[in-house]
Amino acid sequence: MTDNQTSRPVTVTLASGPAGTGSIDDFELFYARRAVDRFRTLLGRRGMLDLLAADIEEGNAFLRENALASGGVFKGGTTVLAAQGLTSGEFLAWMDRAFAGDEKPLLAAHPEHYVMGTDEIGARVVENIGPHVASFYMGGWGTDALDWAEDADELLPEAEFPRKMSSNLFLADGTVVGRALIQFGDTADGFTAHLTVYFPVTCPEEVLDHHLRHYAVEFRNWIVAAAAARA
Repeated sequence: MTDNQTSRPVTVTLASGPAGTGSIDDFELFYARRAVDRFRTLLGRRGMLDLLAADIEEGNAFLRENALASGGVFKGGTTVLAAQGLTSGEFLAWMDRAFAGDEKPLLAAHPEHYVMGTDEIGARVVENIGPHVASFYMGGWGTDALDWAEDADELLPEAEFPRKMSSNLFLADGTVVGRALIQFGDTADGFTAHLTVYFPVTCPEEVLDHHLRHYAVEFRNWIVAAAAARA
């Protein structure tokens, strides 16, 4: 066997077998989602929080340390999604109902969503921030609370993106560890979503980059779920 043969990439494709369409990657994604949903259901909210307690403590400490070290200075990045077949109003109406009801459709949008709901402090989210599991709260989400974002470079013109929402991301002790700014504008066949997140400037770049990917996954799945609910 030559060196050239040993260095060739290995590929595997589906030639025949199961009914229906889809690649092996599609099959794997279906089973991965089903497995995650099973564990979430079996553990429940309290069980999930107990299981992740040590990870949350470590992740929150990471965010708190960076928030203090950054002296209130944040860096941001934006994921842009283009959706067809649904208006921004239809999508946001679905989001309002989802956040006001059962957390299951919110959790289902991303494998690293662990808890989403409201407790005595406010709207709580437990999810990965980069490689870290964190438990934080969102203040003003779903409103026009844009005071802190008025001077943000990412704030888009009112005429083009009339639907804007923002929030501080803060820990239970009040430490602000991030900010979110999401903006939606209708197009001829759907809408565009600009999804911006800010983290303390001292955070490693991978934290920001991974959350931009996180945005892409969760909002794509929420948009698909909203379209399915409308149908």
